[in-house]
Amino acid sequence: MQRIDNGTYLTVNSDDLVELYAYPTDPGTPWIRVNFVVSIDGAVSQDGVSGGLGTDADKTVFAALRGLADAVLVGSGTVSAENYGGVVVSDEVRAARVARGQQPVPPVVVVTGSANVDPTAAVVTDAEVPPIVLTTSDAPEDRVRALTDAGVTVVRGGETLSGHAVKSMLDELGLYRVLCEGGPGLFGSLLEADVVDELCITTSPTMAAGSAGRVSTSDSAVDRPMLPAHILVDDDGTMLVRWVSNRTS
Repeated sequence: MQRIDNGTYLTVNSDDLVELYAYPTDPGTPWIRVNFVVSIDGAVSQDGVSGGLGTDADKTVFAALRGLADAVLVGSGTVSAENYGGVVVSDEVRAARVARGQQPVPPVVVVTGSANVDPTAAVVTDAEVPPIVLTTSDAPEDRVRALTDAGVTVVRGGETLSGHAVKSMLDELGLYRVLCEGGPGLFGSLLEADVVDELCITTSPTMAAGSAGRVSTSDSAVDRPMLPAHILVDDDGTMLVRWVSNRTS
């Protein structure tokens, strides 16, 4: 993998990735980074899942991003579609996290207004660290009870889960380095609230066509200017760009 720097290609190693994708030293408030992989023609998935678009470079950066995060934020629909399990990190990454003052393994934080998470799903049963579910005050009591009985931490907010509400709940939990992995509806709500600090987008060297959607969806369009922080390319044509919000750059 190489970094494009003023027309020059510089080789990038694992230590470089940690530096390139480092969060602010002391965010003070949740810094929300979103990560997606798309095809050249903009498809967000193949056969209904994003994993089909993944390349070796994408998987390497994906692991690096998870290793740096305090929490992995995801919508319940994506948890189900992608069969999410808990985050797994290497011993080396675990040691680096502890040295930075982070927990050894980041939890998965699931956003769902109706507490719609199966207590027997892999995200609950196949996780070193129990997940956290962010939900509303109107979430069905039986679902909440089933999740708490399974060891899940359930945090209830107000009647809706806007992007502002999600950020506020993350703040209350002390989770400041946040990696959002989708889906498009959650990303859209965060964009509407203007709480997305950066987007890491991988363009897989393939065309997909089909009926796959885009990385973000919402009821209304928004305008959120971004600036490129760096561009990485791999020998197979994979391109990885880190975009930072114009208001936080």
